[in-house]
Amino acid sequence: MYVLAFDTATETTSVAVVALESGPTLRIVAAASHTDARAHGEVLAPLLAQCLAGLPEPVAAVVVGVGPGPFTGLRVGLVTAAVYGHARGLPVHGVCSLDALGRHGPCLAVTDARRREIYHAAYDAAGRRVAGPAVARPGAVAAQVAAGELPAGGRLVGPTASRWADEFPGLTAVDTPLDPAALVAVAAADLLAGRAPGPLVPRYLRHPDAVPQPAAVPRA
Repeated sequence: MYVLAFDTATETTSVAVVALESGPTLRIVAAASHTDARAHGEVLAPLLAQCLAGLPEPVAAVVVGVGPGPFTGLRVGLVTAAVYGHARGLPVHGVCSLDALGRHGPCLAVTDARRREIYHAAYDAAGRRVAGPAVARPGAVAAQVAAGELPAGGRLVGPTASRWADEFPGLTAVDTPLDPAALVAVAAADLLAGRAPGPLVPRYLRHPDAVPQPAAVPRA
């Protein structure tokens, strides 16, 4: 089956069409990405069109990263996945974006949460998530690792992991792009078994920056 996968939980908008067969075996049929933390809404549709053009067969399912990630970019991806799936009558499977990074554990997977914080989750040697996801300052996370409270397997992985290398002196930082094909790998068992996806719930982990303002009181 062909699976459309994409993620907007980081500063990079990533899209792929993956051929998934029993085994499971995966083959990337098409892939495209664009890095701009403020352009998810502008680039996602063109990237999707690029990857979907000329396929020998239609996609049978959609897999989307549900974060954690900043509110605006993540919302773009999830709304697009929900609308596309509804319009095409396709199942839409949500996968924790950090799980795509941690599937080759053991490791601590991290992405930029802005506000001088990181989203993070820990994974064992089988790629199973054993802690997180959560959001905190890098120093606070490093203290948990040093105290043995958060397993890291000696590696720090993520699209910009080296940015925080100095905060984690005991770990080897490996810059690892968030590959949407890895999202398909995480969801492969459910896809191949034809299981119905659960609710598409974003992992924001904190409230958006924008908040409703109180209504103005008319002057007498």
